[in-house]
Amino acid sequence: MGELSKLARYRVTETLLEARDLACERDLRLLFAQLNFAVQPGELLQVLGPNGSGKTSLLRILAGLMPAAGGQVLLNGRAIETQRSELARQLLWLGHAPGIKGLLSAEENLGWLTALHEGASREQIWQALAAVGLRGFEDVPCHTLSAGQQRRVGLARLHLPGPKLWILDEPFTALDVQAVAALEQHLQQHCAHGGAVILTTHHPLALPADSYRRLDLTQGAAC
Repeated sequence: MGELSKLARYRVTETLLEARDLACERDLRLLFAQLNFAVQPGELLQVLGPNGSGKTSLLRILAGLMPAAGGQVLLNGRAIETQRSELARQLLWLGHAPGIKGLLSAEENLGWLTALHEGASREQIWQALAAVGLRGFEDVPCHTLSAGQQRRVGLARLHLPGPKLWILDEPFTALDVQAVAALEQHLQQHCAHGGAVILTTHHPLALPADSYRRLDLTQGAAC
């Protein structure tokens, strides 16, 4: 079965996340309102907008990390506020910061982070670190790594067992050209296998134009 046929099958059978009439305020300023969209397995949704338009705020609302000023987020058909204790198993959030502890090694950080999901064996963790170019750094304390290497430790989570839905805020930050290309390919593979990605990035994606959608917060519609 071709990839397009797979995407059609996923979209018919399941909606992972849906936003209904979402609104967001910050510092008494309305950033967006009446925002509606849905994300199905197989989709990559890029959130666009100028600085200050609410891109990171939207992702944090979708991940259950901050409340919306109005509207509702449904995760797997249920209101997200009713699933607080389950969110770590339902979605993977990667913020603008690496989200790792400097005193722990790369292996220890990933062991702790994946425990929030399905867990991972030492072999899986080492394979994930190798996939992001960190072979030989498994036991190195993360505070000794460069900013780009610390970022890649966090991104190694994407190579380990976990939820279908990934919400990623500027995942290409501090990566070199080779790492950017590898991450783009990995995101595309995740979607091709039934996963879904919602991300913000200032980096122009080199994906085929028909393989992902864009949500422009200045227009309030996905296309």
